[in-house]
Amino acid sequence: MEKIAQFLKQFFKDEEGVTAIEYGLIAALVALVIITALTLAGSSLNVLWLRISSVLASAAAG
Repeated sequence: MEKIAQFLKQFFKDEEGVTAIEYGLIAALVALVIITALTLAGSSLNVLWLRISSVLASAAAG
C-alpha cells in the first residue's frame, strides 16, 4: 500500500505531463481560432464571388 501512496505522490509532483497538456490545449485553441477565421473569410469570399459573377453576367447580357 505504501508503494501506491509513494507512486501517487511522485505522480502529482511530476509537472512534465502538465506541460504537455497545456501545450495541447493551446494548440487546440489556436486551431479553433484558425478554423473560425477561415470559415468567416470563406463566407465573405463566397459573397464577393457571387457579386462579381452577377456583375459580369449583367455586363455580358448587355
